[in-house]
Amino acid sequence: MGRLGLTEILVIVGIVLLLFGGKKIPELMKGLGSGIKEFKNAAKDDQSAVKKQEEEVK
Repeated sequence: MGRLGLTEILVIVGIVLLLFGGKKIPELMKGLGSGIKEFKNAAKDDQSAVKKQEEEVK
């Protein structure tokens, strides 16, 4: 298991295009982007909550 080369990436992109079609891919990427954004916000909120608890303990 090593790095992905150009050929492997093109094969993966081709399979994704065949499975989902050209019209569905932007919707999938938009959903993926919003999911990542929500995850980052939740992680940031969790870290700030932990810091507040640590400050209260001190």
